[in-house]
Parts: sequence; C-alpha cells; structure tokens
Amino acid sequence: MHGHADDYPPVPPMTAALSAACPRCGHGRLFNGLTKLKPACSVCGFDYTSMDPGDGAAIFVILIADFLVVGLALYTEVTYAPGLWVHFFIFGPLAVVLSLWLLRTIKALLIALQFKHNAHQGMIDRT
Repeated sequence: MHGHADDYPPVPPMTAALSAACPRCGHGRLFNGLTKLKPACSVCGFDYTSMDPGDGAAIFVILIADFLVVGLALYTEVTYAPGLWVHFFIFGPLAVVLSLWLLRTIKALLIALQFKHNAHQGMIDRT
C-alpha cells in the first residue's frame, strides 16, 4: 500500500501531532515508545528518517512547562502558603507528566509541519 503523497488526503498538522500519527496518511503511528521516531509508517510506508525536529521540541517544552508549573506553584504558595510537601507531591509529578506529554506532542507537530511544508535541511519549498 505504498504510494505517493498525492494519493492521501492532507492531514492537518495539529491532528497528526495530537494523535502522534503519520503526517502523510494520518493512520500509522509516529513513535516507537514515548519519543523515539519509527523508521517508517506501518500503513503507508512513508520514510521518517528524513524528518528531524532537532532540539526544537525540547526548547518549547522547557519554556511552556516551566512557565505553567512555576506559575502555578508561585500562585499556590502566595495564595495558600501550603507546606513544602504539597509542592513536591503536586508540582513535581505535574512537571514530569506535562513535560513528557508536551515533548511528544510538539515533536510530532514539528515533524508534521516539516512534511506539510516539504522542509529539508537547508531549504524550504515555498511553491
């Protein structure tokens, strides 16, 4: 069932990112495990080896997750002044879970956007 990109209806990048699906067909899984990219799509055969989100996903995760978690922790401290254990048990796990979910989602979004815009190293197809 391998085919050309024109054989598949376009998949919106956000849909592909939130479902961690193949950016070409929208059905195959994008990752092996949590964030390790598969070599190819199991449904359409699209080769993922040319896709490289680099460190972009990690930068966005650091900025977004830290802003949310630290902001909530500061708000909680100023408003309620709870014990230190509350911060450890609430904001520690929240930071880990939010960071992992954001890393997977943003990495998938960057890959979907690379596919949509036909981006390759050193060039972008603007036609």
